[in-house]
Amino acid sequence: MIIKELTEYLEKFAPLSYQEDYDNCGLIVGDAEAEITNVLVSLDVTLEVLEEAVSKNCNLVIAHHPLIFKGLKKLTGKNYIEKAVVFAIKNDIAIYAIHTNLDNVMNGVNFKIAEKLGLQNVKVLRPKANTLMKLIVFGPVENTATLQNALYAAGAGEIGNYANCSFKTSGTGSFKPNATAVPFIGKSGQYEEVEENRLEVVFPAHLKSKVLNAMRKNHVYEEIAYYLQNIENENQDIGSGAIGNLPEELSEKEFLAYLKDKMNLNVIRYTSSENKKIRKIAVCGGVGSFLLSDAKRAGADAFVTADYKYHEFFDAENQIIIADIGHFESEVYTKDLIVEIISKKFTNFASYLSEIDTNPIKYYH
Repeated sequence: MIIKELTEYLEKFAPLSYQEDYDNCGLIVGDAEAEITNVLVSLDVTLEVLEEAVSKNCNLVIAHHPLIFKGLKKLTGKNYIEKAVVFAIKNDIAIYAIHTNLDNVMNGVNFKIAEKLGLQNVKVLRPKANTLMKLIVFGPVENTATLQNALYAAGAGEIGNYANCSFKTSGTGSFKPNATAVPFIGKSGQYEEVEENRLEVVFPAHLKSKVLNAMRKNHVYEEIAYYLQNIENENQDIGSGAIGNLPEELSEKEFLAYLKDKMNLNVIRYTSSENKKIRKIAVCGGVGSFLLSDAKRAGADAFVTADYKYHEFFDAENQIIIADIGHFESEVYTKDLIVEIISKKFTNFASYLSEIDTNPIKYYH
């Protein structure tokens, strides 16, 4: 199978449209039409990771962090990024990044952290707005069910835990076909009034082309009356961070020990909670300080994240434990998540977890 088949599958799970503006997800190096030998999954792309790919006969490296964030003007090997790109090209290794788009989806990076911590009733911490659209389409009553089912099959009508969601109203449509028209109902030059249904469905904006194609293929009219709306509703399945509950309350010390054990940590930088009980936990892989107000507003007792600056710890204000576990440590299990996603669909090549520790930060005990 070719690389494009795998990346398209990954992008159904974590659409590229959900990445943040600063990000660079997708195929970064390589030919999308190349056949896959094996796949190596890593948190980062370094020269050592690419050498490991060669040793395991992998011609595709899938990483959480993009190797390239900004444009490269030269490839002279002067830094680790250029060295890695040159090595990948010389050895026909493709590099694919699945970063903030995987952070922002349900069952993505933050839900993996929640799973490691055994959290229950997990939800997105800060749902995204402006990721949804609404289609309103008019057509004859007898065609409504066929059209409705086609739109559902294209991904429309899913809202949270509910599928096949739509709204339907009846009314009278009018039209007069001209001399060149080929009307499904009525005759050219003759005014018509027809009982019609108005059908409304909501869908993720990245499915726009797919939904419109389904509408066009399954509508009986020559000229389809419809319109689209961008809607500002928050999408509860897409967004930053996650929040859920521990199976039982823990003291501060018990929680820190639990966190250290479940995430296999060397050290935790944290703020004290003044001995409050800990139950509701907010999480964010990588840099998460921008979500502190959301965690507080949601009533979290602790916020597990990384890359906190000294002065930002004061923002806890004794209301919440901020637990900084380290960037690498917060996202390392993303490798397992990516392999799990791939393995559910594909068995005709091997997916290896990289054995290279790419964490640039070391700890002296």
